[in-house]
Amino acid sequence: MAHYAFLDSNNVVVKVITGVDETITQDDNGTPVGGSTEAWERFYESQSWHSGLTCKRTSYNHRIRKQYAGIGFAYLPDADVFVAPQPFPSWTLDDNHDWQPPTPYPSDGGVYRWNETELEWVLFN
Repeated sequence: MAHYAFLDSNNVVVKVITGVDETITQDDNGTPVGGSTEAWERFYESQSWHSGLTCKRTSYNHRIRKQYAGIGFAYLPDADVFVAPQPFPSWTLDDNHDWQPPTPYPSDGGVYRWNETELEWVLFN
């Protein structure tokens, strides 16, 4: 099975469905669609129940577009990846499209939580 994310006009995921795998070359009615990710994306976009949303394939195993798209994730067209919502206002995306805090997570083996007010990691008791 394949999964498809639907994007609003701001490239934010608003819906995710389970669809057919791109190796399938026709829909349930026998209509030829093609055996490619792009063909199935166009097919799902054309369905009236998706109200003209943009469709992009996503993957649980992170092999397609970096990570599985959830509702609220952003799609970055230039990088062709999905990015999780920003966890805190101070965090920024790195070159690998991962959110990074202004201060790295401590490496002493403790369990910490982020304090956005102080912009620091606080030991979790």
